[in-house]
Amino acid sequence: MDRHEFAARVVERTDRMYRIAWTVLRNSEDCRDAMQGAAMKAWEKRHTLRDERYFDTWLTRILLNECYRIQRKQRRSVPLEEMAEPAILPKDMTLSLALQNLPEKLRLPLVMHALEGMSYEEIARALHISKSTVTGRIQRARQQLRKELEE
Repeated sequence: MDRHEFAARVVERTDRMYRIAWTVLRNSEDCRDAMQGAAMKAWEKRHTLRDERYFDTWLTRILLNECYRIQRKQRRSVPLEEMAEPAILPKDMTLSLALQNLPEKLRLPLVMHALEGMSYEEIARALHISKSTVTGRIQRARQQLRKELEE
């Protein structure tokens, strides 16, 4: 894969990358840092991609690792007033707040599937978990959302 093809593929996935990073970091500047770091690391490690069909999940895994690195580095809490707004404001704030209250291990697979359209197999590869674990986490996330929205 040459430089132009690589850049085009990353640019095509910019919105998806931002939304996934936002799910983990919830800070616009940190999301951009994670995306930039992920793109640089992916370029440097492009020779490790064995099959180009898995570019999306490979890039997503690199992005998530970068998000977790940023979290470890900062280890701080951010007051709600200082949090940046997401690029796309949700139409239903109740659903958005309920989604934010989910634990990350449930929220991330749900967002990757429901909002990003990733298959269970792609999510499993990106998160390094089994497909059945992805299925269970998405099911539990939906149950918790349903329960919280009914209250």
